[in-house]
Amino acid sequence: MSKPMTKTQLVAALAESTGSDKAAANRALDALSAIVTSEVAAGGAVTLPGLGKFACRDRPARMVRNPATGEQMAKDADRVVKVTIAKALKDVINT
Repeated sequence: MSKPMTKTQLVAALAESTGSDKAAANRALDALSAIVTSEVAAGGAVTLPGLGKFACRDRPARMVRNPATGEQMAKDADRVVKVTIAKALKDVINT
């Protein structure tokens, strides 16, 4: 398995594929990240066509176990981000 693509590599690839400069590609990537973050933090969902859907979901309070000691403890309700991968991406990976 190869190393994950860094932000610098992603910006360079985005700039090359769109024919723009790296500064514009970096601003676009930062804007996309900010939009997705603010929408999901507000409880909404964002679909990136061909990639997947980012959504916030509530997890109820529950009992968890400390793996080091085996002790049971209560964990408060919280919110997590759920990413559902698009079928198109799954199909590309599994062919």
